[in-house]
Amino acid sequence: MERVKEKKRGNGGRLIYLLTKSPRKVTIPDNAVQGENAMEEQNVYQRLADHLSQVGLGYPIRETLLEILRENFNPSEAEIALALPTGVIPFSTVGVSEIGTRVAMPPEELESVLERLAEKGLLYVGPTSTGERGYALLQVGFGFPQTFFWKGEDTPHARKMALLVAKYFNREVTSEAYGSRSKQYRYIPVGKAIQPDLQAVFPVQLMEQVITQARRIAVAHCPCRVSYRLVGRGCEHPTEVCLKFDELADFVIDRGLARELTQEEALDVIRVTEDAGLVHFVDNAEGEIKHNCNCCGCACWNVGNIRRRKIPRDAIMATYFMRETDSNECLGCGACATICPVAAVQMKDGLPIIDQDWCIGCGVCATVCPTEAVVLKGREDPIGVKPAATFRELHQRILEEK
Repeated sequence: MERVKEKKRGNGGRLIYLLTKSPRKVTIPDNAVQGENAMEEQNVYQRLADHLSQVGLGYPIRETLLEILRENFNPSEAEIALALPTGVIPFSTVGVSEIGTRVAMPPEELESVLERLAEKGLLYVGPTSTGERGYALLQVGFGFPQTFFWKGEDTPHARKMALLVAKYFNREVTSEAYGSRSKQYRYIPVGKAIQPDLQAVFPVQLMEQVITQARRIAVAHCPCRVSYRLVGRGCEHPTEVCLKFDELADFVIDRGLARELTQEEALDVIRVTEDAGLVHFVDNAEGEIKHNCNCCGCACWNVGNIRRRKIPRDAIMATYFMRETDSNECLGCGACATICPVAAVQMKDGLPIIDQDWCIGCGVCATVCPTEAVVLKGREDPIGVKPAATFRELHQRILEEK
């Protein structure tokens, strides 16, 4: 029977001695060793993609996702990321001691790798339930792919990520990522569009209410418009209008991804977005809002796809209002049709006709109506899902639906 004895060669190859009655030497070439290493590296990225698909707001697995992971994680960093838990809601952190139970690495070295990943914008950092420094995987819409673009920088890496992210988030991936039964986000109308009597009934549908309830506020650049410009496409809408609240604000401020605002400054941002005809959306919860985007039909992942009729509105967003027209007040000027972010208003015989299948109830048209003929009415969710009471409740629902 042959026995095998292995000895490393100085040039990185291996000598294999087959020990028989007459020992003979077989050389495993360097390219074979390199091939094994390449297969191991490919395997760790596939495992990481599988792992990330299991977080609450998971990453749909595609070859382009593997490209993004290879560009941002080295193999040892990918192994560390595999040690972070998945079946959790956004911002659920664990400390070094808990992560260390899943990976064979001294605590000091492990913490150094985690901090490096956080510095690269690849992990969320925040306190654990016991108050120690903790780490969590980014989830779709809550850091991925936004950390590449929140700073608004034009760098070679940002340009490369913009191309890969545009390739990755096609209509199928976008629908899969945001298509849970309980929608992650809801449109929130422009304040002027909600009549005073409805404002009393729907206070959670006002951006002013969201802002005044926040403990801390930050403003970042819109990742959709930043990445859109980085790939050479045009959009003239303002970019530094993406508001973050509370834990998410803590994260983006502490990591240098955004700047802190006062409540009055945040209200000024909202006024700027409404003047620019942008659409507000927030987390699909009544309280504990973490995230507000102000979207355009040019570049944004939801409004843009709806405007181009690529993804049905109700497949990716919650819409709780619908536009109607007071025909007695309407002058037929057509200003609402011109500004509609999703092209859901057409003029016919001097009056606006609203496409109820595509209107998102954003109220942007109300900002240009000279006679207040635009009326927003409450709309029931088509499958009966209501906004969750809190951010935590919303994401527990989404986890249960996976």
